[in-house]
Amino acid sequence: MTRAFTALQDWVPGVAAVRTYRRSWLWSDVRAGAVLTALLVPAGMGYAQAAGLPAYTGLYATIVPMLAYAVFGPSRILVIGPDSSLAPIIAAAIIPLAAGNADRLVGLAGLLALLVGTVLVVGGLLRLGFLTDLLSKPIRLGYLNAIGLLVLVSQIPKLLDIPVVSGTLSAEVGQLVGGITQGRVGPVAAAVGVASLAVILVLRRLWSGRIPGTLVVVVAGPALTWLADLGTRLAVVGPMPRGVPAPSLSGIAWSDIPGLAGAAFGIAFIAFADTAVLSRTLAARRGEAVNGSREMTGLGLANIATGVLGGFPVSGSASRTPVAEAAGARSQLTGIVGALLVGLFMLVAPQLTSFLPEAVLAAVVIVAAGGLIDARSAYRLWRVDRSDAVLSVLTFVGVLITGALWGIVVAIGLSMLALAVHAWRPYRAELGLIEGTRGYHDRSRHPEARRISGLLILRWDAPVFFANSGIFAGWVRRSADLAAREAPPGHPLRTVVLAAEPITDLDTTGMDSLLALDDYLTARGLRLVLAEVKGPIKDVIAKHGQTARFTGRFAPTVGAAVDAHTGVLRSDIVDARGDVAGLPPAGTDDPANPGTDKG
Repeated sequence: MTRAFTALQDWVPGVAAVRTYRRSWLWSDVRAGAVLTALLVPAGMGYAQAAGLPAYTGLYATIVPMLAYAVFGPSRILVIGPDSSLAPIIAAAIIPLAAGNADRLVGLAGLLALLVGTVLVVGGLLRLGFLTDLLSKPIRLGYLNAIGLLVLVSQIPKLLDIPVVSGTLSAEVGQLVGGITQGRVGPVAAAVGVASLAVILVLRRLWSGRIPGTLVVVVAGPALTWLADLGTRLAVVGPMPRGVPAPSLSGIAWSDIPGLAGAAFGIAFIAFADTAVLSRTLAARRGEAVNGSREMTGLGLANIATGVLGGFPVSGSASRTPVAEAAGARSQLTGIVGALLVGLFMLVAPQLTSFLPEAVLAAVVIVAAGGLIDARSAYRLWRVDRSDAVLSVLTFVGVLITGALWGIVVAIGLSMLALAVHAWRPYRAELGLIEGTRGYHDRSRHPEARRISGLLILRWDAPVFFANSGIFAGWVRRSADLAAREAPPGHPLRTVVLAAEPITDLDTTGMDSLLALDDYLTARGLRLVLAEVKGPIKDVIAKHGQTARFTGRFAPTVGAAVDAHTGVLRSDIVDARGDVAGLPPAGTDDPANPGTDKG
């Protein structure tokens, strides 16, 4: 196999998939594709309407990305398509620019998908797949909970047939509450919508999704509307345009790009974060691995394809992918079958949606949005880690106040703040010796651990850089001063050992702080020893020309530093009586022994 062909398989995984495809998988993939189609049609139409777009664009945004991802995507069974978490962001980005022009609205959605795809492809080529790891779980939890709530608020008026003008969350809630209290609920639409919602939830609970409630209501809703002649008494989706996806970029201009650029970056970040988590989970379950940058590129090309052919931004689907997996999907042929069947529907029977109530689609979207809200995890997070819980709540509130679009900026900003706080104030500890136990232990967690006479052992669990170097040096100085005051008479503090193994980086500011700290300790008659220093940190010290300064003060281990201080080898080994070998028992006073410890 030539190197060029290997490279082609890396960037076009569909080629490798065809070469390695097994005939025994065929029926499983075809069957799973047919099952998946039952969700693709209503979900695509519902998410399109949630994004403020015509329902048919959701089918275009289903067919095209799935075909593109089958060629360029690295995950074997991941389903790509419209997603409830992206819908409110898309709406917030394109509706103000469209100014009520329906054709321009569709064109802006396509342009937004093109921009999102371009950002993702460039990020994949630059191998930036790791960046989404910066969006921590608490931040993602708060963000998705808020997005779920925003989607719910936007769909309840459609469920109840209450006219609401889009605006801030508080304004929409006010209009919704006012419509309910003033009796402006559409009784027919409300009955159909609430019944559809109940059917989906009951079937999910009783039969765990084996009977797809979404499919039931999408079939039963139009049938009821036609049989009871309800088409004039409630809003319906109307017929789909007959045909396959086609370019729909009319009405847009180059000047629209700056207005969509910010949203494109935010959507790209969120879409890939969701897709990457789902892709990695699926791969791990199958004993496989997925390259994050390849995933980013595949998702980007899928977005570019759907942007050209009448769709809008898409991501990995956390609701449809498990359906495909449970139905026996073995490869991306499942997605191809699903896309072709949706296309066949649009060619052969587009009139079937003429009687589909919008309230039914609202019920479908509400159930999907409810899946984004995870109150149980939020409660568990509050019990486990209050600081993470506060970040999650701040993200939640920030998205609700600023909206879906600026909420991305809030989420990313809070993630950066959390990263800075963790690096700025890392965990640090004084280590001591526990009789009967090997090693050196955190004295804050083990009160029984004692200092070795004349010695202070400190550990700093983070890099030392400009943001925390002052905190690092100040903590060591205060710890040394305190240990010196607490030293028993006749056994003054002489040595400070820094357990430096967790220190993975040392920048110029950190180096200056280390040198100033050494000067401070030296002026007080204390010797600073650096134990377990990593090679790259030694390289930094050497580049600053300070290797000679610390010669003789690099210890391979903390134990070696203690041995050098006490003059007794293996000072952390305990003898049969539970006493530290080479040291007198705790509480004795032996001035002749440099390892004597008053406890």
